[in-house]
Amino acid sequence: MNVKNPPQTLTIHGGELVPIPPPKIDLRDAHAIRRELSSVYRDMRNGTIETQEGTRLAYVLDMIRKAYETSVMQERLELMERTIAHRKN
Repeated sequence: MNVKNPPQTLTIHGGELVPIPPPKIDLRDAHAIRRELSSVYRDMRNGTIETQEGTRLAYVLDMIRKAYETSVMQERLELMERTIAHRKN
């Protein structure tokens, strides 16, 4: 199956066939990112998507994971800095 041209679901809107956009992928936290990465892996193993495309998706998901981790670490560091500053006063 070619992932670049996946089959689209169509609906009739105003007398015309229009594609229904795919549902948004949940990437709100590390667990959701891991689930999506696992889904990509399973799709590659099952042959649903080509390995090359799956590798690209996995790479982007890993970049999203790293950005998420950086954001979480920044929030934690800022909280620790505020706590230390509050204790000094």
